[in-house]
Formats: sequence, structure tokens, C-alpha cells
Amino acid sequence: MDKILEGLVSSSHPLPLKRVIVRRVVESAETPLSQAQCRAMFALSTRLVLQGPDPFQRQVGRQVLEAYGRYHRDEFEAFFNRGLVLGLLQRGYGELSNRDPAILDYIQAGLRLIMSCPSVLELFELLQVEALRLVCERPAPPLCARLCQLLGDFPQCLPRGRKLSLAFCQQLVRSIAHFQSQGTREAELRLYVSQVTQVSGLLRSVWKAEPDTLLPSLQELFAIISAADTSFEPSVALASLVQHIPLQMITVLIRSLTTDPNVKDASMTQALCRMIDWLSWPLAQHVETWVIALLKGLAAVQKFTILIDVTLLKIELVFNRLWFPLVRPGALAVLSHMLLSFQHSPEAFHLIVPHVVSLVHSFKRDGLPSSTAFLMQLTELIHCMMYHYSGFPELYEPILEAIKDMPKPTEEKIKLILNQSAWTSQSSSLPSCLSRLSGKSETGKTGLINLGNTCYMNSVIQALFMATDFRRHVLSLNLNGCNSLMRKLQHLFAFLAHTQREAYAPRLFFEASRPPWFTPRSQQDCSEYLRFLLDRLHEEERTLKALSSLKASENIMNEESQTQEADHKSQVFAPCIESEERTLIEKMFGGKLRTTICCLNCKSMSQKEEAFTDLSLAFCPPTSLENVGPKCMESSEVKDDCMVQTNTLANSPAGETFLSNLEVNGGCDAIVNEGPIKDFSTEPNSENTTNAELDKIQDNSDMSQRLVDKNTLSVTDLLNYFLAPEILSGDNKYYCEKCASLQNAEKTMQIIEEPEYLILTLLRFSYDPKCHIRRKILDNVSLPLVLELPVKRTTSPLAVDPGSWSAGVEICDIGENLAKKLKPSGADEVTCPQLVPYTLSSVVVHSGVSSESGHYYSYARNVTGSGPSALCHQSTALSLVSPQDKLLTEESPCTVVENELDMEMPREWFLFNDSRVTFTSFQSVQKITSRFPKDTAYVLFYKKQNSTCGFNTNSANGLWVNGDPPLQKDLMDAITKDNKLYLQEQELSARTQALQAASASCSFRPNGFDDNDPPGSCGPTGGGGGGGFSTVGRLVF
Repeated sequence: MDKILEGLVSSSHPLPLKRVIVRRVVESAETPLSQAQCRAMFALSTRLVLQGPDPFQRQVGRQVLEAYGRYHRDEFEAFFNRGLVLGLLQRGYGELSNRDPAILDYIQAGLRLIMSCPSVLELFELLQVEALRLVCERPAPPLCARLCQLLGDFPQCLPRGRKLSLAFCQQLVRSIAHFQSQGTREAELRLYVSQVTQVSGLLRSVWKAEPDTLLPSLQELFAIISAADTSFEPSVALASLVQHIPLQMITVLIRSLTTDPNVKDASMTQALCRMIDWLSWPLAQHVETWVIALLKGLAAVQKFTILIDVTLLKIELVFNRLWFPLVRPGALAVLSHMLLSFQHSPEAFHLIVPHVVSLVHSFKRDGLPSSTAFLMQLTELIHCMMYHYSGFPELYEPILEAIKDMPKPTEEKIKLILNQSAWTSQSSSLPSCLSRLSGKSETGKTGLINLGNTCYMNSVIQALFMATDFRRHVLSLNLNGCNSLMRKLQHLFAFLAHTQREAYAPRLFFEASRPPWFTPRSQQDCSEYLRFLLDRLHEEERTLKALSSLKASENIMNEESQTQEADHKSQVFAPCIESEERTLIEKMFGGKLRTTICCLNCKSMSQKEEAFTDLSLAFCPPTSLENVGPKCMESSEVKDDCMVQTNTLANSPAGETFLSNLEVNGGCDAIVNEGPIKDFSTEPNSENTTNAELDKIQDNSDMSQRLVDKNTLSVTDLLNYFLAPEILSGDNKYYCEKCASLQNAEKTMQIIEEPEYLILTLLRFSYDPKCHIRRKILDNVSLPLVLELPVKRTTSPLAVDPGSWSAGVEICDIGENLAKKLKPSGADEVTCPQLVPYTLSSVVVHSGVSSESGHYYSYARNVTGSGPSALCHQSTALSLVSPQDKLLTEESPCTVVENELDMEMPREWFLFNDSRVTFTSFQSVQKITSRFPKDTAYVLFYKKQNSTCGFNTNSANGLWVNGDPPLQKDLMDAITKDNKLYLQEQELSARTQALQAASASCSFRPNGFDDNDPPGSCGPTGGGGGGGFSTVGRLVF
């Protein structure tokens, strides 16, 4: 019969005929056969099953083996013995390898046939040993899955005894770690996943039957994923085991793992990274639960270094998993926890920001209910992050546009989410973080690395650097051998201009320029820092000049030395060859104010001139908007938010006095009233008279009604208010020396000398006595691109001593004559207002709600004195003039000039945000507060037009009218050396990345450390698609 069957299956007869004959052969199995015939049939069927060249022959072999084995069980028991099974498992069958799954198929079929025979027990013992041997040999997924299927059907074949059973589980875990998919097509991936599921299912059965094997198996699992061997990367198939670990064990296991002193940080980092990789495994449950639990466990024991490293390494990989519907829920849960807990710096969030818009658009295109639900969760997460890390409009604008149609969580909900998620607000490991090695951005500008809440310094330095004339003169100074602050500023400017790095760390300058009362690594006021810096530079230069002049007067005995000491200027500041008595800071930022107080009783007048480097402009309280006349100080109490401060240079040249802060009652927008003052000399009751006069003055309110009606204040409005007349009355009366008593008086201020760079500080911070903090005024202020400043120079001999308050000017008692002399009009004017054009150079923005927190960044552009010369020469331009003329307004031809200027140079504006520098536009500057309510303009730099700053730009170092001057040799050498070091770092980084090819998803760490005080910082491919298994083909294993 065996010969007939063998000839039949190998013949060329039609297949239907063969099947008919095979059916008859199978049916004949019921007939008695000799032992030899049975053995021959078993040998033939075994050969057909294991070596059949086609599916038909293998099928025939299985049918014949099963039929004859069932009816001739004793003969089959003798055939299917220990020797046959051991030979198959160790040597294979003919040309068939012993590692072929067909071997196990045959053995499993044979076991079914002799299940009731006594000899099966011997085979079970044999298979217990062979199964352990097989898993130790790291079988491929098909063979391992077939073995697990056999062991699942015949659990008697599982290794027995605690030792063998434990060894089997550990080796099976290691075998899974070596699994790799052999194909990329969907059918192949499905088969691979099913094979892995088969293996993990067997382990679950073993753990359930023998609980003692679970913990050692998990220890083996951790040893595998925490290994530092870069030559072997464990398979993500290990994720299939997580779903079989009881969730009740999470607390105990995580606590044991995070507190074990034998587990090194490097091992924990490696293990956590690989667990996060498991998010790529489809259908695995609870992976995100264990990952989040481990993250929380590490935070509980304050292992922040691991958390920071893992987050920065894996955040992009986790985000990319959102593209795949099968693993999206787990990936979103982990992503949310990682971002919301990483609250000390925006580094992690900013790594995924470039990919958010494309993912949002993909979700919207899907239109599936599941995609919409995930999009809502993602949108809520993004809003929380942008709220926490405000101050990056260049990054967030596209995202806001993409999610504008999605619901936005309330501020209360955002705060609640953030408060519940934080694991650290500051980490001592931050200084060890290295900055990213990459070249300059397309802007060609260099950023400044945040050294820990130093954005207040970075924003100011970038604004000063972009003050082109100031930068050029600083770079041109010959400061060799000088260790001054100006020398350090020159060094910083040189690196900002010439380094190849994307961002520079200004550590030396920070330590040298930080005010002593500024606490390191805490948020500070950038305006206060700017004033301190300019004053230090000014005083330092004056001291150096004085020392140099003293030496010169002792050593040089000629005619020049006998004129003035000021002629012997320090050669340290070589470019300062004109106006020797003035320092570089005075020449660039110094201006003069004249304050006049006129007694309304005797009409005597006193004046005082004061130098300033910036004007601080106050906001008006809402209740003051009803009165638009001159400011009236009827109380000595002046609120902090209504304070106008004028910063001054101390110890200025003789003949000048300076005020440290000039108080003006904060209030409404006002006009500069230059009309005649009524004579009150015949009125005994000056108090009542003043009130009557105030009523008349307020009749001019129609001229300034436009300022009150506007919803948005402008800088010009605040300047109008700054220069408006002020009535001193009530508790704030003026002591008149001539009257020898307190009298009502009118106080006016005039700019009599304009600076090259006009610095305006908007007083946005007011003290809250209840909370003991400085709250922020979030009012939007319109910033004119072009501004004309009225400068009133005295042309009449009626001049007072500028050195101090005058003792009272003797004027005729006739009020009309006094009025004519003090405030004449027309041809009788003694002050000639000259409109000096300024153009906006830089804007320092504060993002946040109080002065003690938030983030600073700056907008700036290159503006020189030789800039557009046709700016605002019209008489109707932006100006501060008397009520007889026009008010300071933006409705002038200058508005057209602004628009044209900005359209002609759309990429002239830059946004400096610590280490990041990007192109922006003037429209972005204007709209910043309306787009981001917590981001408000704070310090403004305006550059005077058509000015050469009194310096000869053809310096000894060469012609540099249209560019920066050549650097001193020592500066150039230092920059060259650092650039070489930078190239070496780049090369080393490239070599390191090549050696870490296995970590393809590892991303660099961006440079800079943003502010860490709340609430702000200071610090894909493919699409979605339907759910189910049809998307497994898009997964990357």
C-alpha cells in the first residue's frame, strides 16, 4: 500500500483523480495490517509531512498519518518513540533543519495520537528538557511561537521544578528581546504580531500557574532593557509582556526599582527610553500606564536628571506615534504627562512645536470621530503649554491659526492641569546641560544663551547691540590692557557680530554687569538693569578720563595743557574726539529736561535742568479719563502706577543738576497747554482762584478728546501726558521763596536737548499692597514706527541758571506782562520747538503678569543715523506742540511713510528670544499684545534720524561708515580660536552620532535655559486613517 501511495502522489495524474485514490487509501486504514506495513505507512507519511515538495503531498502525509495512527495505535506508539523525537529535535529530518517549525508541527500531531499511551510520559520528560534548550538557543519568532503553541496545548511539556521553570521564563524573555520582523508588508507584520502574542501568552500562563516566576522574569526584563550594550537593541516585542503584569504590582515594583541603589542612573535612563519605544507596539495594553508610573516614581525620588534626559531624548518619538491610530491613545497619554511635568524649561515643548501644525491638519482631514476626539485632547495640551511658556510668538502663531476653530480651555483649568502635573520647577542639573551644536540661523544674527533667568539681560543686550551707531563705536574703542566693563561689553558685541555659533553664553559679562542686589537665577526688571548698566559705563569712562587727564597734566607741559583739563582726554576712548567732556553714554543716550515751576500767586518762576538717559512714561488710571486738562496734584500721595520717573546720569559735568526720579501725578492723556496764564496777583484767595482757572483750562478738552476716545493708547499719548502742564495744589502746594509760603503753582517740563537714542520705558508695574507684589498693567500701547520729538531751545536772554532751582525770578506784577514773557505766542515766542525725527529701533517685550516672573524678549532692526532721510519733514508730522497747533497724532503723512518703509524692507526686523533669532515684521511688533495679551512692549529704543552722533566714522582702523569697524587683534584672535573650537565640537558630535546609530530617534538638546519662575519661562510622516488592524502596515518597529 505504501508503494502504491508513493507512486500515486508523485505521478502526473490529474489532481481530482489523486484525491479520490487517496481517500480510498485513508479509508483502508481500518483494515488490519502487519507491523511492517504499518511501519512503512508511518515512514512514508512522515516523509511526506516533513519533506513533501508541495502542499498536496504534505496534506496527504498528515491525513494518512492521522488515520493509520488512530487505527494502529500500538504500532504508531512503537514508531513515534523517544529516539525519533529526540533525533527530530536535535538533528532534524534529512535536509530539514531541526529549527524548522514543521518539526514541531509533526511532534504535536504525534503527541495527540499517543496521548492515551503510557509512553507519552517519557516524551513529556524529554520535551521538558528540549523546550528549555530550544529557548536558550534564541529561536526565531516562527519557531518560538510554534514551540509555545505546542507547550500551550501540552502544558505537561513545560519544564518542571522551580529552578527549571524560572530558567525557562527568563530565557523566553531573552528570546523575545531578540525578535525582529522579517518583513514590512502588512500581512508579514500581522503574522509577526500574532507570533509574538503567542509567546507572551505562554508566559502569562506560566506566571499564572507559578506566581514565583513573575518577579524574576521582570528582573530579567529590566536587565535586558537597562543594558548599556550598544551592539544589541532589544526588540519592542517586549512590550507584549507588559499587558500581562498585574496592575496591582505597579506601586511595589516602581518603588523597588526607583529606590534600588544598585540601579545606576545610566541604566534607568536606558530602560525608560526603551520602555517609551514600546509605545510603537500595536495592541499592547498598559504600556503607557507603566511608563507614566515610572516617570512619577522617578520624580518622587527627585531623580530629575533622568527625567530631563529621557524627556528631551524621546519627546519627538512619542509625538510621532500620534500619527498611528493603533498606538495613538497610549502615545498621547505619555506625551501629555511628559510635557506637563517638564515645567522648568520650554525645551521639550519646543522640540515638537514644528510638527504640531501638520498633525492637526491630518486629524482635520480624517474627519473620523476618533481623530476629532484626539484633536480636542491635543489642542487642550497645546494651549496649556503655550500658556505656561508664553513669550514665543514666532513659534506659536502658526499653531494658533491651525487650532483656532477648536475649543480653548479656561485659564482656571489650565492652571489646575499644570499644578497637578509638575515634578520640578528647577533642577540643579541644568547647568550641566550642553547647548545644541548648530550654525547660525538664516538671519545671520547670534542669540544669547539663557544662563538661568537672564532673559532680562539678554533682551537689553540685543537691543543695545542693534543700536548700530552705539555698537560701532563700542567696537572701535581701543581698550587693550583695560579690564573695564566697557571692555567686556566690547568683547560681547564682537562675539555677537562674528561668532559662528548659533548662540553665545555671556557668562563673564553677566557676572560683571549684574547689579549687586540682583539675586542670581531669579527674574529681574530689565529696565532697572538697563539703567544700572548705562550708569556703570558712564561712571567708568568718567573715572578713566579723570585719571588720564591727571597724567597728561603732569607730563605734558605745552600750550594745549594750559587751556582746559578736559582737552587731555583719555586715549582709552579714542573715537571720542569731540565734546570731550561728554562720555559715550551721554553722547548716545543722554538728553536734557528743563523743569519750570511758576507760582500762580506772584508769578515768580524757577527752573532746573536735568540730564536723562531714559524717560519713564506712566499710564493713567481709568477714573482720570474724564479730565483731559492739565494734571492736578492735590494730594501728596502718588501711586506707584502713576509715577513718571526720569533716569539721570549721576555726577554729570559741572553746571548741571540731576533728579533721581521726577514725580508726576499719573493720570489721563493731556495736551501741552502753552496758552497765556492769567494774572492772579490781585486775587487774595489763590485756592479759589486756581479752581476757577482750572475750569477755564479744561475748556480746551475738546482738543484732546480724540486721545480719550481711543481704545488703544499710543506712545505719543503717553508722551503728551508726560509733557503736559501740572497744577501743584492742595497737599502738594509749592513753597514759593518770594511769597515765603505754600502756593498753588504750575509745573511744566520741556526737552531742551535730545538724545541720539531715545529710550522710553512704559511704567507697567504697580505695587499691590495687599499681595505685596508689583502687578502688571496689560494695556495695549500702539507703537509708532516714526516719531517726532519737540525740542525747545531757549533763544531769549530770559534764561535762568541751569545749575539749580532759581531763587525766584523778579518779574513785573502786571499779570499780562508776565504772561507774555512766560508763554507768549506767535512772533513773541522765546522757545522755538524743533521737531526732531526718530525712528523705532528696538522694542523689549515682557511676557507675564508681574515683574517677579515672566519672560523678556526683544524686537529690533538695524537703524543708523544715515537712515531714511525723508522721514517726516512735514509740519503735520508726529509732534508735541501747543494747543494752538496740532496734537501729537498718528494721523499724519508719517503713517504713510511707516507703511512704505516696512513694506520696502519686510525682513529688516528680527525677534531675539534668548538663543533663538528669527525674522519678523513691524506688523508682528504692533500686534503682539492683541495676539498674546500677556506680552506687552516695555522698553522702546528710538533712533534720531540724519545724525552722525558727533563722531568721525573714518576711524584710524579704516573706513566703516556702512559697516562695523575692524576688530582689535586680541578680539579677533579670541573669536578665531573659539570658532576653531566650535568646528572641533561639531566634528566630535558627528562622530558620536555615527557611533550611536541605533538611537535613531535620539534628538539633540536645544541650547539655552529659559526662565524657571512661574508662570512663564524665562527657559512625521504618514497620516492617520481608520482604526483596526488595517493600519498596522504604517507602524515602524
